[in-house]
Amino acid sequence: MIHKFQFENSNIIMDIHSGAVHVVDDIAYTIVEDALNLSTEQVVQKYQYQFDDRQLKETIEELLQLQQQQILNTPDIYQDFVPALTNRSPVVKAMCLHVAHDCNLACKYCFASEGEYHGERGLMSIDVAKAAVDFLIKGSAGRRNIEIDFFGGEPLMNFDVVKQVVEYARSKEDEHNKNFRFTMTTNGVLLNDEIMEFLNEHMHNVVLSLDGRRDVNDWMRPTRNGKSSYDIIMPKFRKLVDSRNGKQYYIRGTFTRNNLDFSNDVLHIADAGFNEISVEPVVAPSDVDYALQETDIEKLCEEYETLAKEMLSRHKLCGKSFNFFHFMIDLSGGPCVHKRLAGCGSGTEYLAVTPEGDLFPCHQFVGLDEFKMGDVWHGVTNFEKRNEFAQCNVYSKEDCTSCWAKLHCSGGCAANSYNFNGTLNGTYRIGCELQKKRLECAIGLKAEISLEVPDISTEVRDLSIEVASIETIETA
Repeated sequence: MIHKFQFENSNIIMDIHSGAVHVVDDIAYTIVEDALNLSTEQVVQKYQYQFDDRQLKETIEELLQLQQQQILNTPDIYQDFVPALTNRSPVVKAMCLHVAHDCNLACKYCFASEGEYHGERGLMSIDVAKAAVDFLIKGSAGRRNIEIDFFGGEPLMNFDVVKQVVEYARSKEDEHNKNFRFTMTTNGVLLNDEIMEFLNEHMHNVVLSLDGRRDVNDWMRPTRNGKSSYDIIMPKFRKLVDSRNGKQYYIRGTFTRNNLDFSNDVLHIADAGFNEISVEPVVAPSDVDYALQETDIEKLCEEYETLAKEMLSRHKLCGKSFNFFHFMIDLSGGPCVHKRLAGCGSGTEYLAVTPEGDLFPCHQFVGLDEFKMGDVWHGVTNFEKRNEFAQCNVYSKEDCTSCWAKLHCSGGCAANSYNFNGTLNGTYRIGCELQKKRLECAIGLKAEISLEVPDISTEVRDLSIEVASIETIETA
């Protein structure tokens, strides 16, 4: 399977099952499908009035050589890994610890119902939190590196427990040969010098919630009394990021139908001095006024391309740009086979813990009783539901099997599939189309930047000029 598209000055051909990406000239881009399926004579005859015969034959030969090298039109071997993937015993690698089902903002699109998750407000006790740490240690079996993400609601509303969890987990590391990595997602309202110092010392990553421009942010993310949250959090975010001394962070936002021109929000965040940015499409029932509609897909795809081209322009101007999460892609390595086929591991490798100690597949399933997996004292007891998640992969989803993006999106979000289809084995069309466009932009950016690098193989560069302008950027 191949997929081809154009970005700026690049004609790009992706070989889906090898992971190779090729930048080609106009001839190769035009004839590639026919070159792989017809005889040389048939291809030459078909395009004889469009291209020179000699160039056609040389390009066909080069494309067939790439096929022989198994970096073009490569057979799909990934399906062979599915039995081993679906039959293995799950190992819990990461835990989303809901230390607070409460929030000091009133975000209109909040899937957590302003922190309540369809239930009552509450804060996690240290006893429940310690039991959760113990569960993760046991559930991770022989795996050494494990993760805890402090989540809410707003986790800083229960900061004392956050501190105690870190201390308790660290005290268990040597005994159990574990290495904890902590992250936190926060709206930033409660940030102060003490908290910033703690986050910088203990959090591997901090995710800071901001939707972009002041009016956009405050329309969807007001305080409880309807005031601006932007003016409260922006100075604090700047101070925290400046003080992290290179440690990881993300400014993480959500765009809705109220700001379909979301590229301007990304650029606003970048121009405010933040270099690590993730702005995501809202996922909401189609009958709410801020929900994205299928009629918005074309506009949103244009926005992603506008953003990618602006990032490329900034790179050419000063040799660097900011990082946009959805345009960051590793073509030389990337995710393991398991991640390519099954995604985030929700319900098996990744679980969420409520303040009461109940286990759910991820934060987006919290509060849905049919998805309760067990609790931190008894572990996972809903084996039928866990097996349902374990069986979920790109080959169990009819829409994914023939999709060129399947090994990069890994079948999409299980929660989105359930919310829009009532099953884990469906897809969410808006999400699929936007993901494919983001992937094209990511690879297009990489292609354009790669062509500027002076130390690319001379042999390949000469060949591309004289024969078919075929250049393999990187292969997985």
